[in-house]
Amino acid sequence: MIITTCGNSVKIAKVLAKKLHATYSPLILSSFPDGDFYLKFNVDVKGKKTVLVQSFQPHPNASLFNTIMAAETARDLGAKKIIVVAPYLAFMRQDKRFNPGEAINSKIMGKHLSVCIDNIITIDPHLHRYKSLRDVFQVSGKALTANPLIAEYIKKKIKHPVIIGPDWESYQWAEEVAGRIGAEASCLEKTRFSSRKVKVKIIKAVPLQGRNCVLIDDIISTGNTMAAAAKKAKSLGAKTITAIGIHGLFVDGVQKLYKSGITKIVTTNCIEHPTNEIDVTPLLFEELKKEKKN
Repeated sequence: MIITTCGNSVKIAKVLAKKLHATYSPLILSSFPDGDFYLKFNVDVKGKKTVLVQSFQPHPNASLFNTIMAAETARDLGAKKIIVVAPYLAFMRQDKRFNPGEAINSKIMGKHLSVCIDNIITIDPHLHRYKSLRDVFQVSGKALTANPLIAEYIKKKIKHPVIIGPDWESYQWAEEVAGRIGAEASCLEKTRFSSRKVKVKIIKAVPLQGRNCVLIDDIISTGNTMAAAAKKAKSLGAKTITAIGIHGLFVDGVQKLYKSGITKIVTTNCIEHPTNEIDVTPLLFEELKKEKKN
């Protein structure tokens, strides 16, 4: 088995290669003088299972393009099987045509990747309007979840927590995590006025006065939803507020989150960031261990 990467998720790729006793060899990515793309494998992949470990952040557009080019090259070089491991899979939030004339990014991404890979493994993809990865890809797919790891983190680090989903979509994560550790769970209802302006209200009453509040969401992008939820929790008397995101994009930075009253920000390492405290590598290792045996 060959483990490689297009530049993102290097730390995860190296650990996976070591645990799986596989060869780790990063790709050479550069450009010709005229700007055309250049890619080169540094090991022979002929007849071998080739795993491309690549979160689609940062630079999601380039990550998708690079992954397609790498997969097509591996296929042309005779790889036995091509597996993409994308801890964070971008393009999934544009899962319908919200306005006339829009591209449905998730469908287009899935179509192009399906042509050149045999399997995709990802963590907590945005499947809010899809039943499974089968609705996006024409190849085998596995959607893992970081919920057990998040539950373990909260159990070890936070006493007597109250788990809250900052909007209805995130409540599925909050409810499952709360169930795993026997904590109370609640949900906020979000009204979005723009990509950077939201308002929330609590729709399931739970006492927060003097409690340790944990906000859980799959994606923290601008951070506005988390910030609005934190302000609401603070107004209801929360003692501490911890924001946990599976995929921390932080496109506007983290300062607004701390200013909103959040005590601590925690993310998984699906996307590398200083807030990473939850390691998803064990999830990916267990899944790739099955692939190696087959």
